Amino acid sequence: MKVESPVKSDQIQELDHKQSGTLNLLNSTQLIIKEAVRKLGYNNKMYELLKEPIRTLMVRIPVRMDNGSIEIFTGYRSQHNDAVGPTKGGVRFHPEVNEEEVKALSIWMSLKCGIANLPYGGGKGGIICDPRNMSLGELERLSRGYVRAISQIVGPTKDIPAPDVYTNSQIMAWMMDEYSRLREFDSPGFITGKPIVLGGSQGRETATARGVTICIEEAVKKKGIKLQGARIVIQGFGNAGSFLAKFMHEAGAKVIGISDAHGALYDPTGLDIDYLLDRRDSFGTVTNLFTNVMTNQELLEQECEILVPAAISNQITLENADRIHASIVVEAANGPTTLEATKILDERGILLVPDILASAGGVTVSYFEWVQNNQGYYWSEEQVAEKLRKVMINSFETIYQMSQTHEVDMRLAAYMVGIRKSAEASHFRGWV
Repeated sequence: MKVESPVKSDQIQELDHKQSGTLNLLNSTQLIIKEAVRKLGYNNKMYELLKEPIRTLMVRIPVRMDNGSIEIFTGYRSQHNDAVGPTKGGVRFHPEVNEEEVKALSIWMSLKCGIANLPYGGGKGGIICDPRNMSLGELERLSRGYVRAISQIVGPTKDIPAPDVYTNSQIMAWMMDEYSRLREFDSPGFITGKPIVLGGSQGRETATARGVTICIEEAVKKKGIKLQGARIVIQGFGNAGSFLAKFMHEAGAKVIGISDAHGALYDPTGLDIDYLLDRRDSFGTVTNLFTNVMTNQELLEQECEILVPAAISNQITLENADRIHASIVVEAANGPTTLEATKILDERGILLVPDILASAGGVTVSYFEWVQNNQGYYWSEEQVAEKLRKVMINSFETIYQMSQTHEVDMRLAAYMVGIRKSAEASHFRGWV
């Protein structure tokens, strides 16, 4: 039986890229939360409740390494707000994980769940480690140790983990098995992103890219652009970026640029996507096979109808926002556009579809997996895709109308829609 690699192909760039925006991630998120709460008419006490997670746990995990030594790893689990229901969010294995990042990302998960109208609050977890330097045995012992450390605050009706940076279905399987051993009954609903044979959902692997595709289809309608023949640039060619390129190519769009950690390929007449997908390695790398390569920053500034940052954070900034030549920017990565750049793009009439909307397909299909686990009945890939389409279209339209009604940019509108459910639930419970 083939054992899946612990490192996701769309995340190799992120490990090599120091997340310069991490230290400010929580503060910048809180700034938009504050404005969103104000716009919704809630008082400052609601902001005080929602600006920080309701619960954050730090754990220390001793792991016996292959050489017999004991290493102590630090892990986190953050639960932003559970007024709506159990919290939900991924677990990342990354050397740059820190408490502030995990807190901010748990807030983002609340926003995504609110946008998709899911019965969840936001959660997030992480362990400080470098999985590239660990064996499968060491990763399994670390995964199981993490579950033992957080077992009192997680569960199918408490907090439901999922894959994230450098974790995958194999790691989720180990975690589910450990939780089931602790509870002494099978608990597939404890975690999502599992292998199909252990209760995983069809369509989970492509969920994020399909969600981005649906957002693009809705965005071009708003801008009066035909997707057939539209020029699209995709920064990043990992899991999300490569599937998106495939879906766009199949839809008749002209993918004129793609990139990976080593550089970017650009052809104004359109790239041969099938050729590139066939030669892409397990880390999403393909540009090293070519000599005529431009930089990632140069690719972002090429003229196109649709630009999709699908790699790493802080790519569109105050310095280059005025050189973006696209009608639509759809954020498939986390935080690729700074707040200052968002304002510039909005002032220039560029429609920006924010990350917490565009990438909500992943958590939506995770919710579908949890529902299927609870009912013991599993859907086909076509059924999953149909249900995902309905959720994403409704989410896009709700945010677009919010932006029009309140005359705000799509990012603030997404935060307003995303935080409203947690705010309402907290209010009705009498917390604020």
